[in-house]
Amino acid sequence: MARLADRTSKPLPKGTPALTSPEVNALLAELGGGWNVGDGKLRKTFTFPDFVQALAFTNVVGALAEAENHHPDLHLAWGKLEVVVWTHSVGGLSENDFILAAKIERDA
Repeated sequence: MARLADRTSKPLPKGTPALTSPEVNALLAELGGGWNVGDGKLRKTFTFPDFVQALAFTNVVGALAEAENHHPDLHLAWGKLEVVVWTHSVGGLSENDFILAAKIERDA
């Protein structure tokens, strides 16, 4: 199986089923890096020594999201950025979420 960060997100039509719990757990283990799942969303908080670096990383994540056409919720605060990702069209998690998370992790 190709590394998550080497894959590309694919459009998922409405009605596509969300990942099952075993699928989520397998992808979460492959992802590593302190990501966690709750309420059908994948999330991680990145910390930085100041606001400027947190903002710069926010822009990195934004560029990755645009390139993947898969857009997380980003919560920027002084010294931290929380990334929350899920797939609206499936009403939960899809492989696309883990692909984006892996690319974010790679560029952190």
